[in-house]
Amino acid sequence: LPPHNRAEHRRPRIKPIPLQRLKDERQVLIDSLSDPWDILDHSGRDWIENGEELFFTRPGVPASAMRKLRRGGWVIQAELDLHGLRADEARIALAGFLLHCMRHDLRCIRIVHGKGLRSKNREPILKHKLRHWLNQRDDVLAYCQARPSDGGSGAVIILLKSSTRAHPT
Repeated sequence: LPPHNRAEHRRPRIKPIPLQRLKDERQVLIDSLSDPWDILDHSGRDWIENGEELFFTRPGVPASAMRKLRRGGWVIQAELDLHGLRADEARIALAGFLLHCMRHDLRCIRIVHGKGLRSKNREPILKHKLRHWLNQRDDVLAYCQARPSDGGSGAVIILLKSSTRAHPT
């Protein structure tokens, strides 16, 4: 057929909207703005003065996973150092780091919070805030104080959910 002497304009392709990324970024913002941490727990016991070891296991996680985590059986795939950060800065850094780890399917990570030797009254403020922040996160399966060779009471080892199992593609 002879040409129609008409130009055909291609419609511009609509760029995909990264809905999950937008949702994750909103959650990071919400997490960074909410911090209902209190020095006293519900029993009235003071966490800061008794020097408790950090550990937590979400219901349904086998005890063997916690034993393996405590013994250093998991390879640490990433690390975040919170030294020198204020609590609000540390919370934002933690939320961004956990998001990065979930996107890259990193399962075992270390967070160095320090022992609090340079803080007011030589108390580990970030250690106890970190406990609360990690308990709020559904992607955290378990955590425990690091072995002495990995930072001891100044660091925590965290086991995260597998992002590939959570969101099959």
